[in-house]
Amino acid sequence: MLFKEVINLISLTDGENVIGDAIKVPNKGPIVFADKQSIRQSEFYQAAAVGLKPEFTFIIRTCEYNQEPMLEYNSKTYNIIRTYEKDNELIELICQGVVNNAAT
Repeated sequence: MLFKEVINLISLTDGENVIGDAIKVPNKGPIVFADKQSIRQSEFYQAAAVGLKPEFTFIIRTCEYNQEPMLEYNSKTYNIIRTYEKDNELIELICQGVVNNAAT
């Protein structure tokens, strides 16, 4: 397994927009190395059945992940729609692209 891709984990904090409404504000967090993998065909179709469109799986070290709901890869933001802990050392982050702060 090659950890050659660079991703930036993104957390959400409470904030306000210009008219004072409460919103979640993305905050870039740690930059980590990851192994990028394709979505398995069975997982893709199962997710599509419930309206999700997974694009990539990133595998990172479990100790580097702190329940962040989003990540950035190649200047594009992705929602983390599911995680799977492979063992005590690695975790899979299944991601779906985001457009205008909404999942695609």
